Amino acid sequence: MSLEVIVLAAGEGVRMRSRLPKALHEIGGRPMLDHVLDTARQLRPGGLHVVVGAGTAAIRSRYADVADLRFTHQVEQLGTGDAVAQALPGVADAATALVCYVDVPLVQAANLAACVQASERAGGVALLTATAPDPTGLGRIARDAQGAVAAIVEERDASPAERSIAEVNTGILAAPAALLKRLVAGLSNDNAQSEYYLTDIIAAAKAQGVPVVGVQAPWDEAASVNDRVQLAAVERLHQGRVARALMREGVTLMDPARFDVRGELTAGEDCVIDVNVVIEGTVKLGRGVRIGPHCVIRDATLGDGVIVEAATVIDGARIGAGAKVGPFARLRPGTELEADVCIGNFVETKAAHLRTGVKANHLAYLGDAVVGEGSNIGAGAITCNYDGADKHQTVIGARAFVGTNATLVAPVEIGDDAYVGAGSTITTKVANTELAVGRAKQRNIHGWTPPGKRKR
Repeated sequence: MSLEVIVLAAGEGVRMRSRLPKALHEIGGRPMLDHVLDTARQLRPGGLHVVVGAGTAAIRSRYADVADLRFTHQVEQLGTGDAVAQALPGVADAATALVCYVDVPLVQAANLAACVQASERAGGVALLTATAPDPTGLGRIARDAQGAVAAIVEERDASPAERSIAEVNTGILAAPAALLKRLVAGLSNDNAQSEYYLTDIIAAAKAQGVPVVGVQAPWDEAASVNDRVQLAAVERLHQGRVARALMREGVTLMDPARFDVRGELTAGEDCVIDVNVVIEGTVKLGRGVRIGPHCVIRDATLGDGVIVEAATVIDGARIGAGAKVGPFARLRPGTELEADVCIGNFVETKAAHLRTGVKANHLAYLGDAVVGEGSNIGAGAITCNYDGADKHQTVIGARAFVGTNATLVAPVEIGDDAYVGAGSTITTKVANTELAVGRAKQRNIHGWTPPGKRKR
């Protein structure tokens, strides 16, 4: 039987107190809707339907280039039952329909598949349930003597015995599409909110003799997001999951509770990551990489044995094997460091290609530069790459030595084995092996009277 997935993402998210649609609030640096869609795709559905309402324009814009989504607009917020009804006309009667929620972003594909399989075996409705550590405010799952789901009891309607039940409804369910269409069509909005509740189909199914089964998932998969407090809690659950996966793959995390991946990280064996490191975008680490505390690494590739010292920011850079960066360094987009390069404290690079063995150990700026193999960049040296209108490149040859506080005014070229004297301003080409000194001649003034000793 084919599978079609309906994702409910139409809620206003009033309790988020945000102009951003709830579906676009992020977990692990990605919208919650991304997480639900990625998990649903693992089931290889024949159709992927997203019901949008509040924030439709923003959501459609964010996913404009995603080809496998079919958007349906819920014009009025008339409840979850009405939201599902908007998508059902596009679902084949012969399919199994799986209903997921954008604000339950951590559920895993294995439990969704179990829910679908339970529905297909029973020929009825399957609910995904979980045992909550604190079920207050959640719908309880009442089961009959045979263990089948008898009802979903909302807390306001629950007896003291029912309130003691810890098994709760996640909202996620699967059913034959033709059956789900019939049950949803029979929903009533005769309630205090004048809304159509999807959960009401359970009572209708029981009344019609349709099997209703419950499939349990771990609570950390079922946790939902309705406000920013819950968003933060789910974020930590997600980060814990990511941290455990990395550690099982051979990565040492000095404190898994103080580590954040806001994107995608792949890492080789024996990497060591210290506390308060933030990974953003797509980051790849080779074997034996060591990252010190308080670093931010974004959209970067680090080769085997790279060492990143504390408080370093790496953004859009490629770093070769054995290189050392930091502490307090900043590598900006377009930076490429070849093997064994050393970038020290308070060094900044941008669109710079540093070849094997280059050293810039402190207080330098290398922007729009190519630096040849084995060259040394002194403290305070900078490439002046911007003239107020355009960027220009500095090319430094192999084994060159650029002295302290040198200013290289681009476009300019420094040859192989050339030297630039400390404090020099270089505006023209320095040929191979030449020494360039571009500073005013020193004058020592005799008989000079310090200001404090002058007559007033």
